[in-house]
Amino acid sequence: MAVNVTPGFDLQPSSQQVPLSTNYITDFNFLNQYLPDTYEKEFERYGNRSISSFLRMVGAEMPSNSDLIKWAEQGRLHVKYQSCTSGGAAAALSAQWTIPNNISNFNPALAGTPNSAALRVGQTVVISDRTPGSNLVNKGIVTEGPGSGGNAVNQVTIAYYEAAGQAVAAGVACDIFIYGSEFNKGTNGMVGSLEADDFIFDNKPIIIKDKYSVSGSDMAQIGWIEVTTENGASGYLWYLKSEHETRLRFEDYLETAMIEAVPAEAASGAGDFLQGVGAGASVANLNGSDGIFFSVSNRGNVYGGGNPSTLSEFDSIISRLDKQGAIEENVIFLNRNFSFDIDDMLAAQNSYGVGGTSYGLFDNDEEMALNLGFSGFRRGYDFYKSDWKYLNDPTMRGGLVGGKINGLLVPAGSTTVYDQILGKNAKRPFLHVRYRASETEDRRYKTWITGSAGGARTSDLDAMEVNFLSERAVCTLGANNFFLFQDA
Repeated sequence: MAVNVTPGFDLQPSSQQVPLSTNYITDFNFLNQYLPDTYEKEFERYGNRSISSFLRMVGAEMPSNSDLIKWAEQGRLHVKYQSCTSGGAAAALSAQWTIPNNISNFNPALAGTPNSAALRVGQTVVISDRTPGSNLVNKGIVTEGPGSGGNAVNQVTIAYYEAAGQAVAAGVACDIFIYGSEFNKGTNGMVGSLEADDFIFDNKPIIIKDKYSVSGSDMAQIGWIEVTTENGASGYLWYLKSEHETRLRFEDYLETAMIEAVPAEAASGAGDFLQGVGAGASVANLNGSDGIFFSVSNRGNVYGGGNPSTLSEFDSIISRLDKQGAIEENVIFLNRNFSFDIDDMLAAQNSYGVGGTSYGLFDNDEEMALNLGFSGFRRGYDFYKSDWKYLNDPTMRGGLVGGKINGLLVPAGSTTVYDQILGKNAKRPFLHVRYRASETEDRRYKTWITGSAGGARTSDLDAMEVNFLSERAVCTLGANNFFLFQDA
């Protein structure tokens, strides 16, 4: 059995400038002696239709007075190089090792650039064969650094501690990491030094607008139905409902724009003007912004095989978190199916629950309400889960097939970053919104009325126009600690 496709849910919004025929009686016959019974109040069949609250739960808002927001995040403390190859044969007592040009393995932005290897004379290293199933390992000491003794800037000479010499054959890809150093008595100190490896990120705010307009004549028309909205507004004037719904939609867009925003690519129709770009480019001349999904997809972690529904699949996620910031507490904001998959996974751990009816919290009372859900679990880290209405709403991401996102893992707490604008370290939530503001202009949430109706006296337009504006950007700090769950 399955849920029938028809009748389905209504996806058409009912925010109109005029009364709708579906909400008003249009077949009055004054020659008919019988009048219909009517319900005065509009029935709220969809409950609370707003989808915002995610950023209010996990982030904060703070002002910014610049077109560009910049911050620095820490790089790795220790040095490790991958896919290094030796020019020496197996059993050689020392060999020249080549570090590939994409040595910045943990900074994809620098991949492919020729950098000088950060290995210095006297440092001791571990060399491990990358071949699956291999256990070949050497330990050695750097005897000639980059750019000396016949080495290029990405080459070093390593002498092995093992009498058997090099364990791998020439050209075999290996990993190399530094574990210490060793010097003879009475020698000079370490030659050279290493600079801190910081990553600089930035984002640009975008301007979000909306407007509601109603003529003065329609404002004077009173209907027979009492309309209500989620924020408690009610009345018999239809424009009140439409104005409040416009406000609610705008507030939702303030959040969803921060979630979904992407930067405009240079050769795109929405991007900045470029000389020599073909037709269709530079139509809008906009910058775009780095939204949460974009930042996590590019700088964070992505689980692309559907929903993890077994402990072994979650173990792979935990293993990745171990390689990142290892934040102790994490919240997974997810859709309904993902939530059920986690419930079923946790229920399966109960050896007494054949059929899944004995898990949850209850008092073995004959009138008990069986709890078939879990709020979280601990396995290495604490994972809490929370339903995210945005991913369930069929008018938003809940109705998508392609590019479907099932959840987002967000680390709890705050982190310390160097704020390039303030010029000092500051504690910030991992997710927070920066809005444009100064002593004379606050663009966090602006609203104003123009026209000549509804109390406005700004123009000769026989209408009331309610304008909404905000200028903001979201900062995703430590995106490497986030996880995005999406379909393959």
